[in-house]
Amino acid sequence: MGSDVSVQARQRAEKWLSEDFDETTRARVKEMLAQADDKELTESFYRDLEFGTGGLRGIMGVGTNRMNIYTVGMATQGLADYLSKTFPGQQIKVAVSHDSRNNSRKFAEHVADIFASNGFKVWLFDALRPTPELSFAIRELGCHSGVMVTASHNPKEYNGYKAYWNDGSQVTEPHDRNIIAEVARITDISQIKSGNAGDRIEILDKNFDELYLDKVHSLSVAPEAVRQFADMKIVYTPLHGAGVRLVPESLKKFGFTNVTVVPEQSILDGDFPTVASPNPEERTAMKMAIDLATEIGAELVLATDPDADRLAIAVRDGDEFVLLNGNQTCALLTSYLLTGWAESGKISGKEFVVKTIVTSEMIPAVAAKFGVKCYDCLTGFKYIAKLVRDKEGTEQYIGGGEESFGFMAGDFVRDKDGVSACSLAAEAAAWAKSKGMTLYGWLKQMYVEYGFYKEGLVSITRPGLDGVAQIERMMREFRSNPPREILGSPVVKVRDILKEPVDGERSNVLQFFTADGTKVSVRPSGTEPKIKFYFGVCAPLASVDDFDRTETLLDTKIEEIKRELNL
Repeated sequence: MGSDVSVQARQRAEKWLSEDFDETTRARVKEMLAQADDKELTESFYRDLEFGTGGLRGIMGVGTNRMNIYTVGMATQGLADYLSKTFPGQQIKVAVSHDSRNNSRKFAEHVADIFASNGFKVWLFDALRPTPELSFAIRELGCHSGVMVTASHNPKEYNGYKAYWNDGSQVTEPHDRNIIAEVARITDISQIKSGNAGDRIEILDKNFDELYLDKVHSLSVAPEAVRQFADMKIVYTPLHGAGVRLVPESLKKFGFTNVTVVPEQSILDGDFPTVASPNPEERTAMKMAIDLATEIGAELVLATDPDADRLAIAVRDGDEFVLLNGNQTCALLTSYLLTGWAESGKISGKEFVVKTIVTSEMIPAVAAKFGVKCYDCLTGFKYIAKLVRDKEGTEQYIGGGEESFGFMAGDFVRDKDGVSACSLAAEAAAWAKSKGMTLYGWLKQMYVEYGFYKEGLVSITRPGLDGVAQIERMMREFRSNPPREILGSPVVKVRDILKEPVDGERSNVLQFFTADGTKVSVRPSGTEPKIKFYFGVCAPLASVDDFDRTETLLDTKIEEIKRELNL
């Protein structure tokens, strides 16, 4: 980093030596100022931790660019000020929850105190809860906003918080940028109102859980299949997170009686000691659950991330377990729900499903079979929630998902929901079994019917200030010099979502479509220092017997695309 940035960071750090900051914080700042290498000091203080369109997320520690009670407090005061201006004269109500991460409870209590000290009515959960229950609580309790303290599936060093609006979804335009502007006005911790909560904080306990679980259970479409195979062996891992509170309870409510929770990973621990990263998208995070499932002869493995909004599924294929990717999970759950709705005679032509622009093109193919609309939206469940909100009263939402292991069924939650998705996945497995199939066998049959859609992802991490600049350069290069062909197939369309809005929304995403049906998408992550490349290819599948050969061909094609793009 340049010397000017380092000097500015040092000046900012010195302000944290005042008596306004606690003794432990001041001591740590003194240590950093005394270090010969100023890299840590600069990274911690070179900027304010950005309150983005989804809220806060960052490494925990001392500094203006770190997650701590001071940066959390300033962001919360900014959000409180915006709520006060947006709903003048109203008794503003908010809900607050948190996951299992280190400091999450402390941050959540601080957030609740600040809201209450601003005169708001606050509901705070008595302990950690999944993100989808927080979304549900906002709607159920008639709140104007809510905060979930979580860094989702990020490594243990991170924490963050997601800001929600009154429909239970994460904030969208214009509120997101308006909140960002309001947070920017909080430039000193003296502006934070705290310590005057009075009796305005009410605790939510397990009784509220039952309201949410009843709604989840209402999604069931094949209860008779569960009754038939209630003792189907299922292994579940919460990866040390909030899912342990409700996923087993939800599976029990659906009727499953033989669920084994991975004991080592049911322990709530923000250090996530049994995994390198608590991300169920990675097979290494699933290893302990898959090993246990192999040992006890289970048919299905389910996992959720620390705040239980994402799910992962591993399905048995003979003696092995196959870890489904997010596209496959979304296709299976969409097809399962539509099948159930169709068999119940509930499809009238006014129903719809949703996928994001980087999610598998198999979803619209499935929807078309059932005469159900499929809408595209930008990446992020707040855009799925926006579509649900915009179409309320005219069209019926059934379900929607994205490639990053998220699915949302029903409209009582307005964010991805690992609790309901786990329950539906288990019910789908029981339904498939009642038809003489495994879930994986059913997926193969779907490929024969709709085409074999195969997706890939490359995620490149570039942390720190230099990383931000590198990612920006990569996007500029792709914009100014887009590929003219991919593996010899001409690029017939370049889609720049900054110039071509999706459902009225712009985003820093580029997509390249070729004549042979290949799709490549490029987007920087909105919450992590990453740039992501998504690949989608497709081929016909004549029969299940051709599955392995066709999968190899498609996998090879994706790898060749990566090499051609120097990834």
